[in-house]
Amino acid sequence: MNLSDQLTWTAKNHLRKTAYIFQGEEKTYQELEGAVTKFASSLKQLGYGKGDHIALVVGNTPHFVISLYGALRIGATVIPINPIYTPDEISYIINNGDVKGVITLDVILEKFEHMEKLIPNVKHYIVGETNPELEFSESPLSSKLKSFTQIVQEGSIELERPNLNDEDTAVVLYTSGTTGKPKGAMLTHKNLFSNAKDVADYLQIGPSDKVIAALPMFHVFCLTVALNAPLMNGGTVLIMPKFSPAEVFKEAKKHQITVFAGVPTMYNYLLQQPDGDVSAFESMRLCISGGAAMPVALLENFEKKFNVKISEGYGLSEASPVTCFNPLDRERKAGSIGQSIINVENKVVDEFGEEVPVGEVGELAVRGPNVMKGYYKLPVETQATLKDGWLYTGDMARMDEEGYFYIVDRKKDLILVGGYNVYPREVEEVLYDHQQVAEVAVIGVPDPDAGEAVVAFVVLKEGEQASEDELFTYSSQRLAKYKVPSKIEFLDELPKNTTGKILRRALKDVVRN
Repeated sequence: MNLSDQLTWTAKNHLRKTAYIFQGEEKTYQELEGAVTKFASSLKQLGYGKGDHIALVVGNTPHFVISLYGALRIGATVIPINPIYTPDEISYIINNGDVKGVITLDVILEKFEHMEKLIPNVKHYIVGETNPELEFSESPLSSKLKSFTQIVQEGSIELERPNLNDEDTAVVLYTSGTTGKPKGAMLTHKNLFSNAKDVADYLQIGPSDKVIAALPMFHVFCLTVALNAPLMNGGTVLIMPKFSPAEVFKEAKKHQITVFAGVPTMYNYLLQQPDGDVSAFESMRLCISGGAAMPVALLENFEKKFNVKISEGYGLSEASPVTCFNPLDRERKAGSIGQSIINVENKVVDEFGEEVPVGEVGELAVRGPNVMKGYYKLPVETQATLKDGWLYTGDMARMDEEGYFYIVDRKKDLILVGGYNVYPREVEEVLYDHQQVAEVAVIGVPDPDAGEAVVAFVVLKEGEQASEDELFTYSSQRLAKYKVPSKIEFLDELPKNTTGKILRRALKDVVRN
């Protein structure tokens, strides 16, 4: 089974059930299934087939859903790309990913017009219309342009589907590495299907659920948890073009949303929203957090205010992405990423790959049907990451006696102060507990005496004040001397990527400058 075939099965069993809602318009599973099949047949007519690479450069719109499932239906490999990337970033992925066709939106097309010569191998641009007044006739790409609407309208509902193997590459996700160029994680049909099914089953997502897709769909967290998992079992997806705290409250209340998935930064914004409507979350049965470690203080304050449980989990692009979740049917442990989900194994290992004793810190390794088959055209990097069937995540973790895992920090973010290990998260947790602090990020910087020094970047709550000395004293009372920040800098906001992850490398640039 694969995602596209599963959608067909779901549509047969939930024909008139709402599959998605976008800007007030609802589409049933029957309508979605029809659009996907027609889109797939038109792609085939254009000369696309099994193994061809198609890039999705669209935001959170129905175009993404129809394109993804339509391309998969003919056996094409989908490469989702962040629409706000620069031309250099987009052209690198398109060229490195051997992309033959691009699906985008009219409001983004100008970006491709400027990079036409950088990506000469692209045969077609299928353009989703969002602005009826835009004219394409004079575009330098006019000979390659196709209307998304026409592609769907002119497609046939009769489609001969290719035989797809579980190990065929379905999606290539380019990961934003901390150094060098991004790497394309090859996820198979089996990877994506198994993780969507296991997540849906683990979180008990069913036909009665309405899930907000406010995270970017090109990111694997949203792709699996807020899109593929609900569509797996007949749930409804509310597609939000972008995250807005005010809009989340409004839509959650209007549509009686039951599941919200977000990164810790999003929960912080919702918590800090001055006019946040607590009643909007009355129908919410579950909130899911991932993408980064959630500070315990933030988790507890959010749950107290909105009277809803947050199940923190863990995943990474290379694992489709989910490997752990806090269980719904037994104890949830604040600060933990939970236990291994069904069909997935996690373990904590030392530098030799040997499992460390319970409670000790090591690198988290993952094994299961969700683990990628490798990095696209990077055999050396693949060999360094996949060892004896295990995916080495690069995250430092520990496991307790009951099999709950705790992410300590990224292996690369570890700070060495005079030979002592300092994990940024531990320092951040302390500062998050301070009443005036809204956000904090901790990094290590070179130090001539200790090797590295701890530096904290702090964003204060609106209208609040606190001095560096005050936070220094506060930290000193709760942390060993070598863990206390040597410097605390105040910022109006922390640099983040499009999924809300804090960009530590950008903070290192702040220190250098």
